[in-house]
Amino acid sequence: QVQLVESGGGLVQAGASLRLSCAPSGRSFSDYAMGWFRQGPGKEREFVAAFGWSGVTTYYSDSVKGRFTISRDNVKNTMYLQMNSLKPEDTAVYYCAASSYYCAVVRGFDFAGHVRTPPWDDYWSQGTRVTVSS
Repeated sequence: QVQLVESGGGLVQAGASLRLSCAPSGRSFSDYAMGWFRQGPGKEREFVAAFGWSGVTTYYSDSVKGRFTISRDNVKNTMYLQMNSLKPEDTAVYYCAASSYYCAVVRGFDFAGHVRTPPWDDYWSQGTRVTVSS
């Protein structure tokens, strides 16, 4: 069983920066596609950023492109989300996710029109709250 240990949230003012970290316990993250999601107050969970299956290509939602950067440290087995120029609308609980299914994360776990064939394992972190005040 893989646990995703996440840290780095907090309360900041608009324009500030935060860095989130996510480390899978017990396994190398090279075994999984990994990414970040968030759920704002009264909103549905949304995709933020992810690595492609190769671990090289990166993907971002339009709302964070140019402000957030996803990265990874293979030695520390840790993934990061550097968030700059934070806005109040970035306020949310942020989750890191991992999947052994190659396209699950970049698809935002939305498999409409796609038949996901087993086996696969999906994992989510406990979530960390990011609050951006105006």
